[in-house]
Amino acid sequence: MVSSSDTQDERNALFSFLEREDRDRSLSLPFVPADRRTALAALYAFNAETARIRDLVSQPMPGEIRLQWWRDLIASGAFGGSGHPTGDALLETISHYDLPRSAFDRFLEARIFDLYDDPMSSRTAFEAYAGETQSTLIMLAAMVLSRPDAGQISDAAGHAGVAQTVGAVIRALPLHRRRGQIYVPADILSASGCTPEAFLKAEPEPASRALAALIAFGRDHDTRWRERVAAVPKALRPAFLPATLASGIFQAAEKVGIGAFSEPITIGPLRKSWRFWRAMRS
Repeated sequence: MVSSSDTQDERNALFSFLEREDRDRSLSLPFVPADRRTALAALYAFNAETARIRDLVSQPMPGEIRLQWWRDLIASGAFGGSGHPTGDALLETISHYDLPRSAFDRFLEARIFDLYDDPMSSRTAFEAYAGETQSTLIMLAAMVLSRPDAGQISDAAGHAGVAQTVGAVIRALPLHRRRGQIYVPADILSASGCTPEAFLKAEPEPASRALAALIAFGRDHDTRWRERVAAVPKALRPAFLPATLASGIFQAAEKVGIGAFSEPITIGPLRKSWRFWRAMRS
């Protein structure tokens, strides 16, 4: 039998992990109804756990094994015995809210891309990757917040996930350069007259053009989801809060230009919370 103190300890571990690994989503949780907060924290912690696998392994194969562990855990549905706070909380969330396990399987399949240095072939491929990861996360969060309304936001979630992923790629440029990894779609690089080698070396002229094109790509999707968010039921707004930071990242990247390749773009916690507060009131 699990004691209430054990349950509270696991909950504290879940929130502490999220605060450490994903401050954006952690700061959005106070805007989530209290009775849904732990469930969203579980989804967000799962995202953080899988996003950091590349940094925990030295070769792709151990990373794929970790992703398979998550697949097997989710397929088992036996929460409470994994000994993993995020895993147990995720399984309880999936069970309680009847979330589609197939969505998690596609999410994990998309995460395999993170483990390799393969090029992102096109904008379409990027949109597919973002759709299976960040857009899916928004949809799952919406299902937790209000299942009857969640079907109304698939289009907005799709665009928001792409904008959010572009923002994440821009913030991670210094890290990706150290890895020799490029998430920028190959057709954007080509249209900008920038080779992958020039991008990784941050050669000022071609890399700056590619960054500007990437920002324009992200901003287009950001505009599209914001046009649709007015029709999103108020109960589902918290699912979109992390995506509201993308516009600030685009603006900051334009300001620093080539500097974004050497120093990560940052947004302070107070500014993040202010953006979330404003988004909830709009």
